[in-house]
Amino acid sequence: MSKHARHRTRPRSRTPRHLVLVAVLGLVTCSAGWAYAVHDRGDRVRRTEAAPDAYERAGGGDGGRAARGAERGELSGLPGVSAATSARIPADARQLVLVTGKDKGSSEGTAALYTRADAGARWSPVGSWPARNGAKGWSTQRTYGDLTSPQGVFSLTDAGGLLPPPPGTRLPYDKDSSFVPSGRGVNGESLAGSFDYVVAIDFNRARGVSPLDPTKPEGEARGGNIWLHVDHDGPSQGCVGIPAEGMRKVLQTLDPAAKPVIVMGPAGF
Repeated sequence: MSKHARHRTRPRSRTPRHLVLVAVLGLVTCSAGWAYAVHDRGDRVRRTEAAPDAYERAGGGDGGRAARGAERGELSGLPGVSAATSARIPADARQLVLVTGKDKGSSEGTAALYTRADAGARWSPVGSWPARNGAKGWSTQRTYGDLTSPQGVFSLTDAGGLLPPPPGTRLPYDKDSSFVPSGRGVNGESLAGSFDYVVAIDFNRARGVSPLDPTKPEGEARGGNIWLHVDHDGPSQGCVGIPAEGMRKVLQTLDPAAKPVIVMGPAGF
C-alpha cells in the first residue's frame, strides 16, 4: 500500500451532527433503498482543489458535425466520443475512464480504462468491463431522483470503500464501515458488496474529501454522491457499476499526478 492510500491521515475537524444527518439522508442516489449509518466522526479537511472542473453540457450540432466528431474520437483512441466531448477533456489528463452507454435511455454499457503518455498523445486502452448506469439512462441536466446518470467529463480525485485499498492504490482512500448499502436495488437485487470499492465522480461534490462527504456545491436539487463502484447486477439511480476486478484495476492504476477523469454518456455523445 502506498503512502497516499493510507486511511485518510489528513487532519480532522469535528463534524456537526446536522451535517452527518444530511449525509445519511442524501446518500440515496446510487441505488434504490440504500443509506449510510454515518457516525458522528471527524470530517476530512479538503486538499488543495487543483483538479479540473466538472463539465456537463453536451455539444449540439447537426448529423454531419456529429459524424465528424465521432471520427475525431476514433483518431484520438476514444471510440464513440464526439469532438465536443473530446474538447472537454483537460489537456493535462493522462488517465481516463470511458463509460459508453448503449443509447440515451439505456442502463447498460461498457467501461474502459485508458492512459496516454502526455498531452495530445493517442489514448491507449488498459482494460474494459461491462457497466451499468442509471435506470433511465443519461442526462446533461440531471436532477435528484430522476434515475439518470450525469453525462459529461468529470475529475476523479477521491476513493474509499468498506474493504482496504488494493495494493498500489494512489488516490486518497477512505476505508470506513459506513460504506454499507441497505435495502434493495432498482430491480429488487441485493446491493451487498456494492461499496467494497468506490471512486467518487466529481459531480456536484467537494473535491479532496471522502466520498462520504455530503457537500453539494450546486445544491441538493441536482443530487450527488455519484460513484464508480462495484456492480450489483442491476441499474442504479445515477452511479456507474463495474465488476469488482475492474474496480481493483482502476484503483491500482489511477494516479493523482496523472489528473484522471471519467468521460461518461451514451454512444456518440
